[in-house]
Amino acid sequence: MHGEDFVFHLHQKSIRDLDTGIYRGHNVPKSSRGGILVENPLTIKTREKLKNIRGILTQKELALRVGCSTKTISRWENRQTRLPLHLDLALEKLLSDISPIPSTQEPDFTFIDLFAGIGGIRIGFESIGGRCVFTSEWDDYAKKTYLANFPDSHDIAGDITKIEASEIPDHDILLAGFPCQPFSIAGVSKKNALGVPHGFECNTQGTLFFDVARIIKEKRPKAFLLENVKNLVSHDKGNTFRVITETLEKELNYKVTWRVIDGQNFVPQHRERILIIGFRENPLFSWEGLPFPSEKPPVMKDILHREDGTEIDVDDGRYLEKTGKVKDKYILSDNLWSYLKSYAEKHRARGNGFGFGLVGPENIARTLSARYYKDGSEILVDRGPGNNPRRLTPRECARLMGFPDTFKIIVSDTRAYKQFGNSVVCPLIKHVALLMKPAIIEMKQEGNHYQKPLF
Repeated sequence: MHGEDFVFHLHQKSIRDLDTGIYRGHNVPKSSRGGILVENPLTIKTREKLKNIRGILTQKELALRVGCSTKTISRWENRQTRLPLHLDLALEKLLSDISPIPSTQEPDFTFIDLFAGIGGIRIGFESIGGRCVFTSEWDDYAKKTYLANFPDSHDIAGDITKIEASEIPDHDILLAGFPCQPFSIAGVSKKNALGVPHGFECNTQGTLFFDVARIIKEKRPKAFLLENVKNLVSHDKGNTFRVITETLEKELNYKVTWRVIDGQNFVPQHRERILIIGFRENPLFSWEGLPFPSEKPPVMKDILHREDGTEIDVDDGRYLEKTGKVKDKYILSDNLWSYLKSYAEKHRARGNGFGFGLVGPENIARTLSARYYKDGSEILVDRGPGNNPRRLTPRECARLMGFPDTFKIIVSDTRAYKQFGNSVVCPLIKHVALLMKPAIIEMKQEGNHYQKPLF
């Protein structure tokens, strides 16, 4: 969470009192003042949220998500230590955004998370009442981040190519941000010439989309959402997208619709991605069923560190000095800054658009990529005349992708830049999930009689 939600217009003494989590009011008799600690209203509300979330998460799970030890959680619950002021905001976000539905409560729908990365797609669907029943991700560092933020009862499966589709739990929605890979058409052309029949097992063999297709064929979920780069449509001269849509529509018999949406409707970043939605039956679905946020689109100041000392440091000094300033290690060196300027000038003289992207507080950023860790050139924060710009911190990258401040960053900066650069815009995915949910609920209510095809 970032922005005005963190600003409390209180007197300094009131802030100190709130931070201790107690009132030491002058109305308490002097003889009793030393032994009587009366909790203030904000702390009482925070304790109620703590109680609610402990009905969902264990002490260990909660400790992982808010970045403290289980002993600290225990001391909070036993009133042996004060509740920090920022805890109320962290618990609020946990309850509203990424808290899993208790296993005793029936979810609105279930889903599986394929090529899960660090869980950006999951956040969107879980936040509107879904429950994840299966996760697959092969990268060890991504799995560490995922587990720190989603301590599930189910393990994370590794290489999806080695998992039998029959072993995957039944689910309502399949979610996958699969890699873009070309399909070989040589074998298909030969089979066509020979009059030999073929299907998606032939067309897509050797690609990760093949694994998506075989799972859909086996499990027949009510719907799926596939996310990819917008260039998927033109990849390999359009052949890749043609094979994908033909497989989904003609061979797997799903009603497919797709759209390219820019993430800057939700975050201050130009990030166009294709979203392919398929339904097993004809649903009441429209891309216009839910308008984009009507308020002014966010700008960079909404995700940048304030650097004025008023921001609550959710990362405990990892990116910020005690003064609130971003650490100097994120400022570009003189050599790197000179190189980037000369590189940009050289390409500008040639009529090319290559160069760095300098952003101020009112700007929209370029697309954050997985290569950001190299020099950060696509998004550099302007620090004013005479000052070298700086890279975004990993926390700012998380915010730029719409992840809540409660999302734990447990890997190195290099790994974090790669992970967020490869992820999705979380509020955009939530928007699409809200579009899909009514159709899913309708199919659940009317589709209890549905039987999977025998062949």
